[in-house]
Amino acid sequence: MPVATTNLRALTSWVGIARLSAIVLSCLAFSLVASTGLFMGPYGTWCMFTWCFCFTVTLLVLLLELLELYPLLPLSWDDFTAAFSMLAALMVFTSSVVYPATLISSPCSSSQCARQAVASTASCLCFLAYAVEVSLTRAKPGDISSFLSTVPGLLKVFEAYVACLIFSLLDAYSGEPGLMWCVAVYSICFIFTLLIIIFTIGRCLTYIPCPLEKVLVGYNFLALLMYLTATILWPLYSFRGQSRPDSCGRDCSWNKHLGITFLTIFNLIAYLVDLVYSTRMVFFRAPP
Repeated sequence: MPVATTNLRALTSWVGIARLSAIVLSCLAFSLVASTGLFMGPYGTWCMFTWCFCFTVTLLVLLLELLELYPLLPLSWDDFTAAFSMLAALMVFTSSVVYPATLISSPCSSSQCARQAVASTASCLCFLAYAVEVSLTRAKPGDISSFLSTVPGLLKVFEAYVACLIFSLLDAYSGEPGLMWCVAVYSICFIFTLLIIIFTIGRCLTYIPCPLEKVLVGYNFLALLMYLTATILWPLYSFRGQSRPDSCGRDCSWNKHLGITFLTIFNLIAYLVDLVYSTRMVFFRAPP
């Protein structure tokens, strides 16, 4: 029967300090927002879920490393922690923008509003803590032992997350072949990117009977071409003959389509950078 030992470096290393900071700040954020009771609706619920989810998983990661129990898990621990820290940074960054923009009213003078402001500040600091962790755990140039901690691996997490944001903004696209093609692009690329992340964490990529690195380069190239078409077709079909309505509120379709346009461009750039880095890693490796 395995005996748990204690690894204090899990708390005293720079990565451990960043994780402790993220735990404290995320706990502070959701506690203050919960005390106000102002987190109803989709935006408030998303922010509360983000802070609680990141707090729980980060605490679990810290405990597993402190007790050195993570080797018992049937997964690549370095890939899992790298992917989670990147995902947490993106989720908390989104919440740090969404919560004050949608749920803090102006002028802010009550004690309730002050708690919301402190929660938003804690969320911003929590994002910085996760960003520091991503920076500290990122693989050094030439090191591919943990794929998801390399730049292409971190970009995979970014691409999948941006695709999720795009899905959350989709509303009316049926009946327009161009828009339906764009949705197909978002879905196909998201599924393949998510499978790459899951297979990497689950140590399943080694069972694929083909040169995986070159397959990933080919996939990045195809995804780049597909997103290039979506970058052109989505605004072309979404805004054709339309101007922004005068009474365009938070849930206005025009605003959502504009958000999808910018997110599509972000993912296009991400796939381009991913292709460049992947090509360099595969075809232009430095001699040993």
